[in-house]
Amino acid sequence: MKTTINIPDDELKRILKNTRARTKRQAILQAVAEFNRRRQLARLAGMLGTFKDFMTRSDLRKMREEG
Repeated sequence: MKTTINIPDDELKRILKNTRARTKRQAILQAVAEFNRRRQLARLAGMLGTFKDFMTRSDLRKMREEG
């Protein structure tokens, strides 16, 4: 999808430097992908400890010792 946006020059320069991308397009794509990845990880971290029937560390340890 083609979109036209105005990104401040200083922010774009920082993105190019931090991603080491060769083009502005590559830099933006990497930044968006990283943003999405971090949001997904944060969502998963929020679920930590909410699984009722999930194996505990002691259950895992016992299983490893038996096997």
